[in-house]
Order: sequence, then structure tokens, then C-alpha cells
Amino acid sequence: QKQALTGYPYPTKMKSGSTAMSLVSYPGCLLTMRSHLVLKGHSLREKLAEMETFRDILCRQVDTLQKYFDGCADAVSKDELQRDTIVDDDEDDFPNTRSDGEFIHNNNGSKEKLFQSLSPKDINGIDFKGEAITFKATTAGILATLSHCMDLMVKREDSWQKRLDKELEKRRMIEEGYKSALSELKKKSHFRSPDYEEGPNSLINEDEFFDAVEAALDRQDKIEEHSHTEKWRIQRSSPVPPGDVYSTMGSHRFADKVEEMVQNHMTYSLQDMGGDANWQLVVEEGEMKVYRREVEENGIVLDPLKATHSVKGVTGHEVCHYFWDTDVRNDWETTIENFNVVETLSENAVIVYQTHKRVWPASQRDVLYLSAMRKILANNENNPDTWLVCNFSVDHDNAKPTNRCVRAKINIAMICQTLVSPPEGDREISRDNITCKITYVANVNPGGWAPASVLRAVAKREYPKFLKRFTGYVQEKTSVKPILF
Repeated sequence: QKQALTGYPYPTKMKSGSTAMSLVSYPGCLLTMRSHLVLKGHSLREKLAEMETFRDILCRQVDTLQKYFDGCADAVSKDELQRDTIVDDDEDDFPNTRSDGEFIHNNNGSKEKLFQSLSPKDINGIDFKGEAITFKATTAGILATLSHCMDLMVKREDSWQKRLDKELEKRRMIEEGYKSALSELKKKSHFRSPDYEEGPNSLINEDEFFDAVEAALDRQDKIEEHSHTEKWRIQRSSPVPPGDVYSTMGSHRFADKVEEMVQNHMTYSLQDMGGDANWQLVVEEGEMKVYRREVEENGIVLDPLKATHSVKGVTGHEVCHYFWDTDVRNDWETTIENFNVVETLSENAVIVYQTHKRVWPASQRDVLYLSAMRKILANNENNPDTWLVCNFSVDHDNAKPTNRCVRAKINIAMICQTLVSPPEGDREISRDNITCKITYVANVNPGGWAPASVLRAVAKREYPKFLKRFTGYVQEKTSVKPILF
């Protein structure tokens, strides 16, 4: 029946496994095979199992075809041997001559033997054409399965790529979180570690030092922004001594030193900086200008700073009063941790000890200074009187240096003059008619081992902020009060 379907004898010597493959020799076998592949399971595992089956079948087909080719080779060899034998026989049977002159040949069937055709069906019982069709169908099935496997692998690759991308993103987020946590942990551990604090053997580099200081100052600004707004609203009244009190220094033991400092500031601090190449303009914001002169001594930055400013609506007396008065110091000063008056020398001179908030990794600073307020009368009626507060470092037995803080040395002056523009007509002078011209000078020796670049950057940033904050505070406090000349 199978031979009738194919038109070729079915090989009887193939193994039972070849029976299934004989189906692909039917007409339309290629289409049947492809449909079979499509309808078969779609998983890669199933397709690989099909590939294993196709491989076994293909190996058996190759063996069968090899047997056929071997049989063909044997048949050709036998044919050549027979042909050689026939030729020899023909030579022995040389034709005889008849009386009429014709040759007599002894064919003896040699021609039939020489030209006998060999049928492929007689070689090992193998149907070559059928096996060739089967072989072609098997290879087509393999190619179709390979194509399907490739499609599955491409889809799986896309799926795995998406999963890989998700895992990489998770890993990136985890690594960022780890780095952030590690950085915070280092900061916390460094906070108590002397190796990561200000000092000659500090392990923290200059850039990290600057970044840490800047971050700490930013945090302090945010904290103080709201708290000091509330402090400004609190109305504190401190008694203002009569103006004559500020005209002299009294008879205390630092009187001569105070007088010397006052005269030095009046002589040098009020000089115009135009044309002096040593002073560099580092900040200019409206009426405010800040100058710096770079000075270093033994690696410590001692840059003198000088600022000029004009503030409307306040007098020099008012500005100096609020700058000197310790009762309102914490209302506008944001860098102080605590302070106390060590000794009151007179009504216009006190000795103050104060500690400043630490800005890690810099060491904490403290300062002990004498603060005196003076009024300098003008030489003639065309010039305004000058109000001055000078703060300079001194020593005192009740506030000696400690290992907890680095003692800074200061020489600071707030110098103010009141300019009055005459009101129109017979109107009284109001705050709209007054302007305070301010000159602020600061000579600070911070001590310690802070990098020069950090100290200069902090000074450039903090001094303008301080001056704007303080003058704004004075304007707020005096806006509803009588003018104090």
C-alpha cells in the first residue's frame, strides 16, 4: 500500500523509526511538515527536542544513502570488470572469413552484457528517489525548526533584556543609596574623628573642607532665617545713656588702649581706597562695597576687610548703639553660640567673651574682646559727628584660652556718620531725610589650620550677609521710634 502511494518501493530494511519519516515522501510532504512544526509546541524546549529527533532521523537517512552510494560504487566496479572480460572474449573470437569474403561474428550475447542497464531498485533494495525526497523534507523541517527556535530566542532575548534593564536600574538605585548612606556615615564618623578635623595632619583635602563648611553654613542660614524674623518682632528696650557719656573713655585700666584704637581707626580706616592697588573690590551690591587686602603670616590668613555702605532712615548713633548693645546681640548675630559680659569697665566699655557656632570640619572658635562705643565730635559745623564702636582682643583672668576652642584675635570697628538732607519748608526732619554712611573694618586672626582658600571664600560670603542682615535689623527696630541723633 505504501509503495502504491509513493510510486516507489518502500525500503524494507530501514528501522522502525524510519516508518514515521516515510510519511514525508508523500506528495505535499513539505507543506505537511511545516504545518506540523507550527502546530507543535511553541516552547524552546520542545523545539530543541524536535531538533534531536530530526538529527536522529537525518543520521539514519545519511546511513541509508551512504549504503546506496556504496552499492552503486560496487555495481560500477563489477560492470567495469565484466566489460573488461567481454572485450577479452571478443578478441579471442576474432571473426572468420567465409568463402564469399564476409566476416562471421560470434556475439554470444556479449553486447547485451556490455550494454545491460542497471536498475537502482536492484541495489540493496533502496529507493534512491524516495530517500532523496525524504532527505530534502527532513532538512526543510530542520531549517523550519531552526527558524522557529531563532524567533523564540529573539523573543526571549528581548524579555531577558528588559529584565536585565530592570535589574540594572535596581542595582543603580541601590548603589546610589549605598553611596549616600556611606557618605552620611563617613560624615558622622568624621564628626568625632580628629583625623577629619581642622589641623596640621587632617586627612580631609581642601575641596572637601570647603564643601563641608559651605554646606554647614547653608544649614545655619536656613535655621536662622525664621528664628531671627521672630526675634526682630520682639520689642526690647534698653536704656540709652546720654550722648555725653560716649565723648570720653573714663578712667578704667584700658582707657589709654581704647583711645589709641579709636584714633587709629579715625586716621586710617576712613581713608579712601581709590588708587590703592593693595585693596581689591570683591563684592559690590547696590550701595555696599566690600574690599579685601590679602595678607598671610606663617600660613595664616590675616586679610583685612573693609566695607562701605549707605543706609537710609537711620542715624550713626542708632547703628552703633545696636551694634554695641549686648542686650540685643543675639537678635541679629547668627554665628554666636553663647556670650557673656566678663567685666563692665564703664557705661560705654565692656569686656565680652563669646563662642561661635562650630562649622565642621573647622574647629570651634572663641574670642575675648573689649567693646567700646565713642562719639567723635566734628572739627567744624560742616562735617557730621562720627559714631564709632571698636572691638579688639584683650586678655582677662576670668576667660583664659581652653583646649575646647581656638582663640581668635580681632580688631573690628563700626564707624558711622549721619547725613541729613534739609526738609522742604518748615517741616521737621523725618527718617526720609537722614542717611547713615557706614564704614566697617575687620582685622581677624582666626588661628588654627583652616585652608587659606576656605577662609577667604567664607569671608567673602559671610561679611556682606552680616552687614545686610544687621542694617536691616536696625531699620526694622528704629522705623517706629523717635530719631536718635
